[in-house]
Amino acid sequence: MPKFSMPKSDAIEKVRRKNRADFDADENLRLALAYLIQIIGEAASRVSPAFREAHADIPWSEIIGMRQKIVHDYLGVDYDIMWEVVTADLPTLTGRLEQIE
Repeated sequence: MPKFSMPKSDAIEKVRRKNRADFDADENLRLALAYLIQIIGEAASRVSPAFREAHADIPWSEIIGMRQKIVHDYLGVDYDIMWEVVTADLPTLTGRLEQIE
């Protein structure tokens, strides 16, 4: 089974050595992270149902749902959630995905 690949390191790198105040003050950073989360969600939506089922411990619907929220309700994006996704959820997800062989 092929390893799942996603552009996760870009988002994580963008917040390395940044704090929440940096994030709040930097519109370009927020826009870049929104874009990268969209890419991750789109990649997840293209994963086959069989692969998703084989790796049901990965929160596929939440990953895809975050992308949908940003794309279709961009005025309603909750930056508290975005910050949490990039600083806490994404590093954890990255570790889990790297274990898939």
